[in-house]
Amino acid sequence: MLSKGVGTMATTATMAARSLSIAHNPRHKLKWVFTPLSFCSSATRARKLVLYSKPGCCLCDGLKEKLRAAFSISGPDSLHDITLQVRDITSNPEWEEAYQYEIPVLAKVLPDGTEEILPRLSPRLGVELVQKKIAAAFRQ
Repeated sequence: MLSKGVGTMATTATMAARSLSIAHNPRHKLKWVFTPLSFCSSATRARKLVLYSKPGCCLCDGLKEKLRAAFSISGPDSLHDITLQVRDITSNPEWEEAYQYEIPVLAKVLPDGTEEILPRLSPRLGVELVQKKIAAAFRQ
């Protein structure tokens, strides 16, 4: 039988392993949702970031990797309380029409559910600067 402390550590490790999950919307293809663990109170509003992307887009793949790394860095600009949702524009004709020539596109989901498109991030930016720019966008 595990002691209480060991069981808590095992549960935390299991939760960390499950931080990358799949969200299913019946009208669209499956998409990845990266949900970093958050240890803040439940009273805190969930903050959401959307990445519009498509398969085979090397700029999109590069930004996804930088975002995954940026979400794992702690510190004053931590993104641990932000949920990242990656949307495949080929699964929705409206998204494809709106973003086909612009991807990758990042959007901040506002409290009323609308989206605010964020300024384009240069592919040359380092992970720390990507993290700082996203954190700054959510402070506004």
